[in-house]
Amino acid sequence: MSTPGAGYEYPPVAFIGGGNMAAALIGGLRAHGWPASQINVAERDADRRDWLTRELGVNARADAATAIDGAAATVLAVKPQQMAAAVDGLRFSAGSLVLSIAAGIRLDSLRDWLGADLALVRSMPNTPALAGAGATALYTPPSTSTAARQLAQRLVDSVGISCWVEREDLLDAVTALSGSGPAYFLLLTEAMATAGAALGLTRDTATTLARQTLIGSGRLLEADAADVATLRARVTSKGGTTEAALASLENAGLRAIVHNALSAAARRSLELGATASGPAR
Repeated sequence: MSTPGAGYEYPPVAFIGGGNMAAALIGGLRAHGWPASQINVAERDADRRDWLTRELGVNARADAATAIDGAAATVLAVKPQQMAAAVDGLRFSAGSLVLSIAAGIRLDSLRDWLGADLALVRSMPNTPALAGAGATALYTPPSTSTAARQLAQRLVDSVGISCWVEREDLLDAVTALSGSGPAYFLLLTEAMATAGAALGLTRDTATTLARQTLIGSGRLLEADAADVATLRARVTSKGGTTEAALASLENAGLRAIVHNALSAAARRSLELGATASGPAR
């Protein structure tokens, strides 16, 4: 997300919930020019409110109704199981954008709780947003205005990249892939460090090398436009050590393991969404 030029008007934004992901988004907005005076946060925890005000300069308060008053966009950043209670009784400005970053909460539930006269957008960010390197997928009905879509994308692009999916149910697949995905790479890094130590390296050395290999591989992907399979082939010499390791992984059924893991995550996302959303009211 590039910083807008002179004359750009920053609409007022509210956050319901001031946890880590909300703080990441607020920090991203602030880094890209959004005035602190245009950002309100509703957060129940007093210590967290103090931190948000002290570290990010925003207006943090306990009362959600006051926080959303006059907001052009409101980000719902509470846990899925807390969502119904967090928005109960709130009245948003007609036509304003409401962007949910809560996993599993369906638009039908949000519409039932909040009303039908809002621009509702669902998104699934991931934890690298905390480092400004997030990947977020968004969904909204075709009837949502271009202006609302652009504002939603501008908000999430403050902490990385984003893309739109054409069906809401695809957000379960997004949750399985990029939402949970950082943990998969970190598990592999952990396993590599353990294997390196078993081969004789000190634990510190093995961990340092494994961590930097993950970081370097990500930067290689970022710097080179070639597809992933091509990049993998470039570092796999015929008859070499990498080929031997990859053959072992393939023979162990790595691709099936990954497919089954993502399928399990997608199923769980669907289950959690059904539980958190509950019956329509």
